[in-house]
Amino acid sequence: MLSFIDNFWQLFALSAPWLLVGLVVAAIMKVWIPMSWLQQQLGGDGIKPVIKGALLGAPLPLCSCGVIPAAMQLRRGGAGKGATVAFLSATPETGVDSISVSYVLLGPVMAIVRPVAAIISAIVSGLLVGKASEPATAVTEPAPAPALPTAKSCCAGKAAVTSEPVKASCCATDKTKAAKLTLWQQAKQGLEYSSGKLLSDFYLWLLLGLFFAALVQTLVPMDYLTQYGSSIWTMLLMVLISVPMYVCATASTPIAAAMMLVGISPGAALVFMQAGPATNIATISVVYKELGSRALAAYLFGVIVMSVLFGWLLDQGLAYFDISVQGAMQHQHSVLPGWLELAAALLLAGIILRIIWRQLNQRRQRHQLQSRRG
Repeated sequence: MLSFIDNFWQLFALSAPWLLVGLVVAAIMKVWIPMSWLQQQLGGDGIKPVIKGALLGAPLPLCSCGVIPAAMQLRRGGAGKGATVAFLSATPETGVDSISVSYVLLGPVMAIVRPVAAIISAIVSGLLVGKASEPATAVTEPAPAPALPTAKSCCAGKAAVTSEPVKASCCATDKTKAAKLTLWQQAKQGLEYSSGKLLSDFYLWLLLGLFFAALVQTLVPMDYLTQYGSSIWTMLLMVLISVPMYVCATASTPIAAAMMLVGISPGAALVFMQAGPATNIATISVVYKELGSRALAAYLFGVIVMSVLFGWLLDQGLAYFDISVQGAMQHQHSVLPGWLELAAALLLAGIILRIIWRQLNQRRQRHQLQSRRG
């Protein structure tokens, strides 16, 4: 038990500074990258908007849940189908927060390969959707805000995911209000978003991932599944597990690290980290309703095939150049001072506890209100 607690805390402390850096960058992007600008860049058809959609979406720290209303807002603001899908695919697969955590938990090779694979996969998926787009789809006119199907289909029961995140999930669009805010007020607004709503979207999954990683590190012998971990069947199994699963890029990282520690190949772990955040039941249903069945088929085909392809290429490349990612993970040493990691871990734990306290208060207030009405 003590060994498990120690392993969990070590993983949490190792990840905390980099996750906080990701949240700060998320705050900057929230305040200074307006949604209206993104909509202008992604309008029209062809390869150029698709590439822009992937490149603009990749660094955004939105989870699988938060990206849906943002992508649909882009679509209804004039973005093409291919660009919308590229944005929808690249954004949850990677981000500034998940890349930083990937570097710490998985090593520099995975931290580089992961965003590259996400961007290329998103571009291919967007191009396939553009080619397979049905000629008649009822999305030419903006739909009224209450009709957004993404508001309740993504994370049921979350008060944070309602029709309101269409405005809050990416960037503020009201330039007149933004102009009245001072630089400090804008920074404060961004930090409140990243340490509040954004972190609340995935902190539970992050803790569960770290819990699983620490449990595996404590109980399972290293290289236990090495003889099975590099086969194509393992990658296909990762697809079956990850496609219907709701998991964001940051939370999938410690789970992938745990898989690799027990012998799953880096390629199979990459498949999980690519297909999991990019596809889930909510995303699939929204793509079907908004873009049509042919676009959905092309989207799933692109994500799955490209995930498996990059997983296979990664394993082949590591074998050819005789690089051991698992070995680098097992001998991974912190690049930051111990006191800084401890301070970051305590700060992150305090922020998470504040979120939990607020959520409990909101539930208690709703319960009291319902009791009074009853």
